[in-house]
Parts: sequence; C-alpha cells; structure tokens
Amino acid sequence: MSDRRWMALAVSLGARGLGRVWPNPAVGCVLVKGGRVVGRGWTDIGGRPHAEVKALAQAGALAQGACAYVSLEPCNHTGQTGPCAQALIDAGVTRVVVACQDPDPRVAGGGIARMRAAGIEVVTGVLEGEGLQAHEGFFSRLQKGRPMVTLKVATSLDGRIATASGESQWITGSDARRRVHGMRARHDAVMVGAGTARADDPSLTVRGMGAVPQPVRVVVSGRLDVPVESALGRSAREVPVWLLHGPDAPEAARQAWEAEGAVLMECALGAGGQVDAKAVLQRLGEAGLTRVFCEGGGALAASLLAADLVDRLAVFSGGLILGAEGTPAVSAMGIAALAEAPGFKLEQVEQMGADGLSLWVRKSD
Repeated sequence: MSDRRWMALAVSLGARGLGRVWPNPAVGCVLVKGGRVVGRGWTDIGGRPHAEVKALAQAGALAQGACAYVSLEPCNHTGQTGPCAQALIDAGVTRVVVACQDPDPRVAGGGIARMRAAGIEVVTGVLEGEGLQAHEGFFSRLQKGRPMVTLKVATSLDGRIATASGESQWITGSDARRRVHGMRARHDAVMVGAGTARADDPSLTVRGMGAVPQPVRVVVSGRLDVPVESALGRSAREVPVWLLHGPDAPEAARQAWEAEGAVLMECALGAGGQVDAKAVLQRLGEAGLTRVFCEGGGALAASLLAADLVDRLAVFSGGLILGAEGTPAVSAMGIAALAEAPGFKLEQVEQMGADGLSLWVRKSD
C-alpha cells in the first residue's frame, strides 16, 4: 500500500474518537512493518492515552524498524503523559508520515524536529486536506478561540421547521433521525436555544446507538427561563447540562439550576439584548469544547449565521410543503442584499429514506 492509503486508514481510525476526546484532537495512528499493520490506535475517551501510545503498545517489539502513519504531528510536550514524539523514538520507529502539523504552541513543528534530530525520516503533508478536516474542531479552538459549529436543521421543502400551530414532529422520518443521533455522537456538545428547549422539551442525548459517551447538552438562555422540571433538568446529574445566560439572569433561577447539577456560564449581551453568540462560543472554547452541534431554534441559528460562526450546515429536507405561515428555520437576519448573506458550498448530498440530506461548508473557508 502507498503512503496515502495507510494515512487514509490512520485518519479513519482517528474519527472513532470524535466527540469523545475533547479538548484533545481525535488522532489516528497506524504502525506498518514489512507491508502489514503491526499496531494501530486512536485517541481514547477523555483524550488519554494518545493514538501513538496505543499503537506502540499493540505492536510491542514489532515497532522496532516500523513506519508510523499519524493523522496529526506527534506531541512534543509532557502533560499527563510523556511526548508521543519521544515514545516513537524510544520504540525504534525509523520512519514517520504525518498528515498535518499541530498548531498547538507546545508542539508546532517541535515533534517533527525532535524525531528528525533522532535520525527518524519524517514525511509531512500526506493527505493533508483530510487531516485538516479531521482536526477542524481542534484547530478552530486553538486558532479562533472557539469550537467548530455544525448547524443542523430539519425542514420542509419550503424551509419551515413547524406548522403555524407549532407542530413539528415529525417533518423527517426515522432514517434521518437516526442519522442525527450519529451526528450528535461525533460532536462534543449539542446546543439549542431557550425557545427550542421550552417548546420541545428535548433530552438532546444520543439514543439507539448502544452505550456511547454522551455529548454535553448546552442551552443558550439569556434569563434562564427554561423550566428546571424539564427533561434536561431531570437528567442534569447523569448527562452534563451547561446553561449560557446573560448577566441579568434571576438569582433564583441560577440557584435552582445549580442545585440540579447544571453548569452555569455568564455571557455578555449583544446589541439586541440577547446573549452574544461570539461570547457563547468563546466560553465554550475556554471550557475545552472543539465541536458543537447546534439544533436550533431559529433565533439561535440566525445569531450564529449573522456573526459568521457557522462552519458547516446539515440540512435535512422532508417531502412536505408547509407554506409561509409555518415557522422558518432561521429567524430574521436583516439582510438587504445577496452580498450580505452567509455563503456555503455544497459538499455532499444523500438520501435518507424518503428524505434528503445536504451537507454544506462555509465558503470563506
């Protein structure tokens, strides 16, 4: 197999850690010797052990003289464990192929330099695009101070998420809903606005996929006007709930939610008196999140889009027409010209049973 094919395997292994390893990157590593895999690994739940450490442990003595394929530059600093670059050196690996360099200031080329200084042949930039995409959330947190955001909407063919009476279950079918649960599982957190939390009383958990780590449930609620008796409140001690609120949130509501085990984060307000979207994502980035899956509603979606904070769009389309009186997927944004509209590039289209799914990436990237 070529370097590209082995690296593709490393990237795919790393994806198994998405949504489970924050604030660390979800790295994959494959050790190859004599044309066969002798060790493989991916970042474990909670971020430790690292992919390289797991692959080396599996390979044992066979790591001597092997080639390592790693989806991100091996780390060069000592944290809870020693540097992965040094672990590869100590194991006797003679060649290391890296997809992309780690922008973390503690690494930033240092891992590559350490291995080269030890006499290891290091090749970089193999499937770099795939590596950058795999670590998009990790890079976003380091370089922008915020997690990557995927905005998901499930709409009728004319862009409505509910009828005029508020009925919304179900615009899309069971295949689409199962896909949503899979998407939740690959993100660190699922986020909704207070209106959606009140109207739908969602649990925001991953279901139907076995015993998997649950994402953090995030609710943006300026005045904490989401009932503590909700599904989120009743389960806050089992699955984390983070509430991002404004400075004028009532003290009684703060105490009630904290008593249920929720984490409260105060954020600044924007020009319209709502919680500022940039402040929300800044706080989430500071808390270590790298990938956030936003499921609405319309007001939160509009604030994120208006602030150019949506990196990816997942649009599920059900075969219904609800008309202008239905609730739009995105609230008013005050756009007067096409040039002012956030732009996205179509990346993929899939059929989900009787429904459609289109995946979009922000044009500016």
